[in-house]
Amino acid sequence: MTNDRETKKSIMGGDEREHRRLAMTLAAVLLLGAFQLGEGELKGNYSKLSGIIIPGFASTQLRAWSILDCPYSPLDFNPLDLVWLDTTKLLSAVNCWLKCMLLDPYNQTDHPECKSRPDSGLSAITELDPGYITGPLSSVWKEWVKWCIEFGIEANGIIAAPYDWRLSPSMLEERDLYFYKLKQTFETALKLRGGPSIVFAHSLGNNVFRYFLEWLKLEIAPKQYIQWLDDHIYAFFSVGAPLLGSTETVKGMLSGNTFGLPVSEGTARLMFNSFGSSLWMMPFSKYCRADAMYLKHFSGGIRKGPNTYQCEQKEFQSNYSGFSTNIINIEIPSTRGIDAYPSVSEFSQTNYSSMECGLPTQLSFSAREISDGTFFKAIEDYDSDSKRTLHQLKKSYHDDPVLNPLTPWDRPPIKNVFCIYGVDSRTEVGYYFAPSGKPYPDNWIITDVIYEIEGSLVSRSGNQVEGNPGPASGDETVPYHSLSWCKNWLGPRVNITRAPQSEHDGSDVQVELNVEHHDEDVVPNMTRSPRVKYITYYEDSESIPGKRTAVWELDKANHRNIVRSPALMRELWLQIWHDIHADSPSKFVSKAKRGPLRDDDCYWDYGKARCAWPEYCEYRYVFGDVHLGQSCRLRNSSADALLHYV
Repeated sequence: MTNDRETKKSIMGGDEREHRRLAMTLAAVLLLGAFQLGEGELKGNYSKLSGIIIPGFASTQLRAWSILDCPYSPLDFNPLDLVWLDTTKLLSAVNCWLKCMLLDPYNQTDHPECKSRPDSGLSAITELDPGYITGPLSSVWKEWVKWCIEFGIEANGIIAAPYDWRLSPSMLEERDLYFYKLKQTFETALKLRGGPSIVFAHSLGNNVFRYFLEWLKLEIAPKQYIQWLDDHIYAFFSVGAPLLGSTETVKGMLSGNTFGLPVSEGTARLMFNSFGSSLWMMPFSKYCRADAMYLKHFSGGIRKGPNTYQCEQKEFQSNYSGFSTNIINIEIPSTRGIDAYPSVSEFSQTNYSSMECGLPTQLSFSAREISDGTFFKAIEDYDSDSKRTLHQLKKSYHDDPVLNPLTPWDRPPIKNVFCIYGVDSRTEVGYYFAPSGKPYPDNWIITDVIYEIEGSLVSRSGNQVEGNPGPASGDETVPYHSLSWCKNWLGPRVNITRAPQSEHDGSDVQVELNVEHHDEDVVPNMTRSPRVKYITYYEDSESIPGKRTAVWELDKANHRNIVRSPALMRELWLQIWHDIHADSPSKFVSKAKRGPLRDDDCYWDYGKARCAWPEYCEYRYVFGDVHLGQSCRLRNSSADALLHYV
């Protein structure tokens, strides 16, 4: 009798699991199995989306493409060996490893003894250094892909677009035909899946995608450009984009940024400055623009000479080029007076501090003065790398035949654009440099750092600093002024919603409708609970017919880890789920309530001695569970909960 009950219980448990599997499969089929494109919307009819991931700086594995014998080390480099990132070889044969990483600073060619090339496929971007210890530390897109797999997305529905993140944009195409291959990737995905793609770009990957859109304008006929975008790209999710550059780039170029690697700052600087991409992330003014190559191309004109670089009057009327403070304050040992700086004599009278004979001179530089080369000309006599920087800046950026990337980005002409970033983390926005007395690459040291922290500026010592801080701070890597530039893509009236990042019942959701917005930052008049992390949504579906624009700000989400944020992945999933339903009454998914979507979202409520969220979760022990929270799992009917988000 007992055996019969156990058998029956086992069968029922098996049925339960099978029903749950069927429910999740049905949800996946409903989500990915059927939709056609309407005017900026998805509607049901048997087409499928693809997700194309463009990773950020240093987020693609690089593999050796040559044989390199390393003396005094048992580890050599052979073809297809991991270079970025193999911490074992980095520690045991750092000189060999550097040969495989460095590029010629002038022409971006490989080291004579070793060359590296980007890996391909999803494995190239999920983990940089797979392993029991190093894996979690080097995980990039692994959780993102795992989330997609849990919800039943097919293997051919997620496509990685890795690239050699050391190269300047023009060299990506010249050496690797990267943008040509990316265009083919979109076209292949359309044929294979029957629908357009969703682009997920992180950090520098956004700059890469921007360059691709401009490159595409020169590749196809003007009348076909918008149609090609509509056919091949449904939505663009821009995550952690340095839209006006990142101040940390300056630190990497002058003193070195190790990114946690076991190398000296001087070695890190030497390596970083050999990359053409190092200048791609430099901060630049939001008031200065270059001429449009797109218009020249379609007018039949032939490009001659450098791009015209013009700044609005606001650049000279306001301080700091739209940033919160001067980015560089540098002390130079001067015995030659102002004649030491012939290239910056036009602004020397206002930029130089009072100078006595033989005493050092302190110079301050804004974002514009960094990106247009003024700063590097000023220190040319004191830094041997400045000549190389000026060469790369002119050749690969100012004179780029497709686009000067060091200019503000207008809203991409894509139907649905979502700009997502973290806020309110302590972020470096300015530096004080002084000579170290050592030769290059250790010739500069940082004497002080200026941080933005939740609407204020403070120095490393904790003193308040004058400037123009924004209403929030950045994501630890990119300043708020750069991240929030995409708010300019919103129209004159914006709907704002603030909701907790965690699952919630809607009691702490705040909404402001039709908030006026005029090409500047828009800040909601909303309250915050001190212990709650929020997402603030800025949404506009009216200003451009058939197009939607949204900005999501995630509290305390740092630059690197935001792509692993469960809250972000949940919101992406729900927004796409919402879009596939033709009968959705709103343009964006409702924020009124958030319940668990996965087993991992269920947990044990010790205060009530039960699983939290009993409407969604139940206690169901499975052999191998080691704590109560692990046994809290979604109910069989939880797939129906997705209907609340239509």
